[in-house]
Amino acid sequence: MIARKLVVFLMIFLAAGCGKAKEKKDRVSIKQLENGHYQLLVNKKPYVVKGVCYSPVPIGKSHLFNFMCDPAKPWIIDGELMRDMGINTVRLYMPGDELNFCKSMIEELYTLYGIRTILGHSLGFWDYPPANYAEEEFREEITNDVVKVVNHFKDTPGLLIWNLGNENNYSFDGRLNPWSSEEIDAMPNFNDKRKARARIYYSFINDLVKKIKKLDPAHPVALGNGETVGLKSAALYCPDVDLIGAIVYRGKVFGSFFKEVKRKFDKPVVLTEFGCDAYNMMKQKEDQRNQAKFLKSQWLDIQKHLANSEGIGNCIGGAIFEWTDEWWKTSDSDRDSWLVHDTFAGWGMGAYAFDAKAGKNMNEEWFGIVAISPELENGINKRTPRKAYYVLRQLWDEKYKKNTDSKLYPQGHKQVKSKK
Repeated sequence: MIARKLVVFLMIFLAAGCGKAKEKKDRVSIKQLENGHYQLLVNKKPYVVKGVCYSPVPIGKSHLFNFMCDPAKPWIIDGELMRDMGINTVRLYMPGDELNFCKSMIEELYTLYGIRTILGHSLGFWDYPPANYAEEEFREEITNDVVKVVNHFKDTPGLLIWNLGNENNYSFDGRLNPWSSEEIDAMPNFNDKRKARARIYYSFINDLVKKIKKLDPAHPVALGNGETVGLKSAALYCPDVDLIGAIVYRGKVFGSFFKEVKRKFDKPVVLTEFGCDAYNMMKQKEDQRNQAKFLKSQWLDIQKHLANSEGIGNCIGGAIFEWTDEWWKTSDSDRDSWLVHDTFAGWGMGAYAFDAKAGKNMNEEWFGIVAISPELENGINKRTPRKAYYVLRQLWDEKYKKNTDSKLYPQGHKQVKSKK
């Protein structure tokens, strides 16, 4: 353990020294090609996001646990696994309260493994009291926090993109964290109320984007959005965003998604969440095969819509949901359940055909492409890559692309105790 920490320290020290000698800051930008396609550029070179959503909460903890402050530094182990798979980007939903810890993690992922970070801000959507974008005081509070975060991270090595919001647009019609005002409530019909919320929210996003660009012109700003919902309004009220960060679950492929984005709001798009869980509700057991099959198909569809490919050409890549399983997710308030890998499915999606007949078939605790177990290694829950890890490695890492050896796909981990 001491030897491992010494090696890590020396790697960081040497890499940091090289970085200071070069004194060169990265610049990330968006380029529209002559054919109308879009590319993400890092220091003028094309960059395709091959990413994962990263929130490695240990077994027995909930989302309230700040993993960035974990002295075991799980990203040191995870970063090596990610690099070996061909991952070049992680998506962080929030920087947390301890900004210096987050900054150090971002720097170490980049310095040690060349992994860059999409850094998000939820804009208070899950806070208490609940978000109300119609209130000027609330918008001012969020603005101040965003400005603080941008000033803290804007020169951080490895920062790739800012991402504002997540699925906040689902609040427009009241299905998720509804908000309103007396003026909106007085409107005669539901559609008018919905349009008013969209105008207020997306205008607020545009104000934030303009502030961020003044503070940090070196990194693009994405509108975090659930699906294509509200994008016509976004095109009207937040034209200054550089790209769209979209959460999309449509099964094996994304159907008309990229065409819809092109039609509604012609901006490049990065999928900030896509994926498939590794539990089969019909068979009531882990199903690594179908997870790998769906993720491979999803990535090939993304690849089809990259610049200079056969598709729409407005995609710059995506981040798989997610890196490791989240054992706390079924019941955030039940501490005992955080110690058990629950097989409860919280919602249904018919496009995931292998277990769609079960109705509710999306298992929030089983989306990881890397499984974790109670056994500890180097102070963190033992990591065991699932089949999807190896299938994607063959697509993402050049040295594996031409290798079809079945040894690339070892048998899955031994399933730990589950609770139904």
